[in-house]
Amino acid sequence: MAKKGSRVQVILECTEHKTSGKPGTSRYITNKNKKNTPERLELKKFNPILKKVTVHKEIK
Repeated sequence: MAKKGSRVQVILECTEHKTSGKPGTSRYITNKNKKNTPERLELKKFNPILKKVTVHKEIK
């Protein structure tokens, strides 16, 4: 029987896209270990709408 892990699925959303005024959103889905990283994630990811690497923060 498999163990119940502490890994949860999180959604990362672009922070610069909201202020740009362009339609659409840039979101990524990833996993994180809640025991090792209890705070919200911040990763640099590629935003295809703005065509550059931007900071994406965990939402909800």
